[in-house]
Amino acid sequence: MAVSTEVNDARTTRETMCPHRLVLEHITSRWGVLVLIQLLERPYRFSELRRAIGRVSEKMLTQTLQTLERDGLVHRDAKPVIPPRVDYSLTALGREAAERVRALALWTDERMETVLRAREAYDAAKARQEREGARP
Repeated sequence: MAVSTEVNDARTTRETMCPHRLVLEHITSRWGVLVLIQLLERPYRFSELRRAIGRVSEKMLTQTLQTLERDGLVHRDAKPVIPPRVDYSLTALGREAAERVRALALWTDERMETVLRAREAYDAAKARQEREGARP
């Protein structure tokens, strides 16, 4: 029981110190971004969402969805049927965040060539500096 209390104390301390940063981390995390963008299309069942995102473990997707639900960005709708059915969708707040994240993702896609050229130029300059610095 001590471990559970320590985890909760650490979470509370972290949230109190900088709640804005924590929410930003949740939204911009590797899986958070992909979940938000995917849920912009429509509500998904867990397994559908996992397939749509690809390469995410069940554990990570579960944690991401729980975190986004806790932040008020994702709605979890558990239907009392057999077999159980759970749908995930965006709340109004989640849709707003997802649209902004998608805009950034689109910008990245549009500017990737420029980024790649900048990387090549940087790497070439760095290699030149290292060669010149290595000379006696």
